[in-house]
Amino acid sequence: MADRSVETLSADMEKAEKKSNGDVPIIAEEKGKQDLERKSSVPLSPEDDPFLVKLDAAEDPRNFSDYRKWVIIFVLCSGALCSTCSTSMAAFAEAGVSRDLHVSKEVAILGVSLSVGGVAFGPLFVGPLSEVYGRNPIYRISYFLFWAFCWPVAFAPDIGVYLTFRFVTGFFSSAFLSVSGGSISDIYTKKKTAVPMAIYALSPFLGPMSGPLISGFINQNTNWRWTFRVLIIWVFVQWIMIVLFIPETYEPALRKHKAAKLRKATNDSRYYAPLDHRKMSIPRAIAVSCYTPFKLLAFDRMNLLLDLWTAILFGILYLAFQAYPFIFTINHGFSMQETGLAFIGIGIGMTTGCISNVFLIIHAHKKYKDTDAPPEALLLTGEVGAIVVPASLFWLAFTTYRHVHWIAPIIASVGFGAGFLLCFTSTFTYLVAAYKPMAASSMAANAFVRSLFAAGFPLFAGQMYTALGTVGATAFWQGS
Repeated sequence: MADRSVETLSADMEKAEKKSNGDVPIIAEEKGKQDLERKSSVPLSPEDDPFLVKLDAAEDPRNFSDYRKWVIIFVLCSGALCSTCSTSMAAFAEAGVSRDLHVSKEVAILGVSLSVGGVAFGPLFVGPLSEVYGRNPIYRISYFLFWAFCWPVAFAPDIGVYLTFRFVTGFFSSAFLSVSGGSISDIYTKKKTAVPMAIYALSPFLGPMSGPLISGFINQNTNWRWTFRVLIIWVFVQWIMIVLFIPETYEPALRKHKAAKLRKATNDSRYYAPLDHRKMSIPRAIAVSCYTPFKLLAFDRMNLLLDLWTAILFGILYLAFQAYPFIFTINHGFSMQETGLAFIGIGIGMTTGCISNVFLIIHAHKKYKDTDAPPEALLLTGEVGAIVVPASLFWLAFTTYRHVHWIAPIIASVGFGAGFLLCFTSTFTYLVAAYKPMAASSMAANAFVRSLFAAGFPLFAGQMYTALGTVGATAFWQGS
């Protein structure tokens, strides 16, 4: 009787198992996992999932040849140079805009301010998009729209069209600036990122120096509209370079594309990448991207103080576009193109600062060769720059007299350029290292604050130099 009860219980369990396996629907992916788990008593981790797509060594961007990596960096640098150059090219077109579009000089200055304002808002929106669709679509679409919207600026019939599309072109050009740093980190390991990043960091700051230099020659010899026609040609050539030489480097996007190809080739829907299971929607991601930087500014004093420091420096840089005509055109009788050439001093200083920064990074790596350097160690170059910048501005202020040779303020500007770059690179590297979980938001907050200062400072430069003179107004920079 007992034996029969055992047999009956065993038969009932067998039937129940068959029913659970046959009658209850189980999706193919879960069934595959269960089969693997039955074969081994160890539970299956996500990384061991055979349907989770990974990159092979040949597909990993970090395994690109050095030549290919430096081609990518060159295109990224030239693209960043073009984007930032476009913001300042309008500075020397202001007289022509004021004359032909029948507005005051103060309104014409908005051509620079609104472009920089567009740069302030762009990263808040495109950052989340690059984390879903990858770097390449952002580069290609944003730069194409940047090129397309340069046309209304070059052929603007009135001031409304001109100013509107100056803001729009700044917005779309900023997409390239906000994503390029990510591309460099995609193709280098953490320990090898610092030097390429330091070289790339020079490009966005050389751009504003190149703008007056280029537009000075154009506006001296032809119509102001050619400033933006030349920009149209440059942006188009840059877009072709992006299409030809910059591959997708964002690993999650590469895995997503590979998973889609495998699903199509094998007709098996179980292959997937982590991005396929992304839970946050694009609108929510953009909302978080816009909210988090302001949260950091409101509640993190270190972030706020560093952002204000770099914002003042950036504002002074853009103030120079209005100040140099007072210093060199009025005081020293320079022509427009010669005044543009005077910006070479700041450019030389930035290049010197970049080279110094590379050596300081190499020195830091030697000091912390066995461990990663603490974030605070990355502020060393900023400490040097914090001394050099006010000293060079003090020198610049008291060499703007007419009886002082024009080479003196240009030499002073070399020190400002070097200190400027040292301050910025130290701040950038610190923000990335210290705010790792929110590095993108921290950088977006910095870009937003400094772009607002750069947009606002040129608007009062004319009145300040008229009221205080070149010495008093330039000394006021140093006091800032």
